[in-house]
Amino acid sequence: MIVADTNLVAALLLPGELSPEAGKIFAADPTWVLPVLWRSEWRSVLLKLLRARRLELAGALQLWDWAEARFGPAERLPDGTDVLRLAAASGCSAYDCEFVALAEALEAPLVTSDRAVLKAFPGVARSPREHLARG
Repeated sequence: MIVADTNLVAALLLPGELSPEAGKIFAADPTWVLPVLWRSEWRSVLLKLLRARRLELAGALQLWDWAEARFGPAERLPDGTDVLRLAAASGCSAYDCEFVALAEALEAPLVTSDRAVLKAFPGVARSPREHLARG
């Protein structure tokens, strides 16, 4: 089990530089847990692609449905106190710290490419490449 950030979900579902790594991570461990916040972030990713005309509405809806069906049942609500404590101590956003708080609560790694989160939480967060190297 991992806590996946929304960028890892995007890398899994949209072609890009991190897609091969995301695919390998998913193949090795398809149990991805996310905070409820991921839904808003994922909608924002899809909307950005729609507005840039890199995706049609039908495609965005299909990606939304697949992600919601796959990751919706695994979402959790992190403890708000933990989120605020982590954000205040690290300088990271409360949004980012939702993923960190969930990873800490579940004693699972947070797989992210967010440099600030990787730097602030080296004991919890790891890059996709690092996660794959650890097997």
